[in-house]
Amino acid sequence: MRDPLPAPALFVELTKPLANKFSLNTLPYHAHEILLGFLWYHFILYYLSPTLSRILCPQRYNGFNKRTRLNWDIHWVSMIQALFVNAAALYVIFSDPQRKEMDWRGRLWGYTPASGMVQGFAAGYFLWDLQISSQYLSLSGISALVHAIGALAVTCIGFRPFGNYYGLSFVLYELSTPFLNIHWFCDKLNLTGSKIQFYNGIALLATFFGCRIVWGTYQSVLIYSDIYTALTTSSDPLVSMLDTGKCESNASSISLGYISGCGAGDLPMWLVSIYLVGNTALSLLNFYWFSQMVKAVRKRFVAQPGSKANGQTKKGQ
Repeated sequence: MRDPLPAPALFVELTKPLANKFSLNTLPYHAHEILLGFLWYHFILYYLSPTLSRILCPQRYNGFNKRTRLNWDIHWVSMIQALFVNAAALYVIFSDPQRKEMDWRGRLWGYTPASGMVQGFAAGYFLWDLQISSQYLSLSGISALVHAIGALAVTCIGFRPFGNYYGLSFVLYELSTPFLNIHWFCDKLNLTGSKIQFYNGIALLATFFGCRIVWGTYQSVLIYSDIYTALTTSSDPLVSMLDTGKCESNASSISLGYISGCGAGDLPMWLVSIYLVGNTALSLLNFYWFSQMVKAVRKRFVAQPGSKANGQTKKGQ
């Protein structure tokens, strides 16, 4: 399946030296999408969100202190990114016929330009997230920085290509992000404990548990299984999924939407280690964040024993 935003030829040539240096073979064809995403998210943070917020809720937004205002704008970047990348990932997952034909070799080394496009915009966001998390470490916290580093590392490895298939599956982690942002916005709009926040909290816990804990763990087990298969299988060449009879990885195959890859034995242990460490770290963070979300929702909607508002809270629920 083709990339709907093909890379300009000049941009491809300019980024090839860097891509070749780090063996990121498909990076030149999606570096423009990384740059577009990175700049777009900065535009939202510093211009779009502040402008629209001052128009739609001027008293509330202008009443925030500097720290809360920045956090508000960061949440809007997260909201817009999650809606876009989820829509793009779901479209490619359901519409890309080449992706559906992949066996374990294709799932590890396969590539389609459309999936590379989603990966490019995701990398642009994680690059932006890494900068913001580092720049405002006291605001975001160390866990957000670890998440940004792990997510960017795992995403960039996909440009070898490696794990490009699973990259789209892990992008669906973001299905819970809009509900997380709505929950945060409710607190800042004096809607803490409201019915809107209560029903959104249910949706948040359900989507987070479903897409990050259940789906994410399932996909992690699958890629760990494919990696184990690759490490214990003889290094036969990867057969093209389009019946070309050989492994395709040149510019014409990429532009035409071929699935390409490298030999099934090309799986160095440093690559396995980085990917497994990054993926495992993200999975553990998801479990930690889920426990924190459960605590946050309980704090807002479950009255403590002996509280004066105990009866009112139960009545409201």
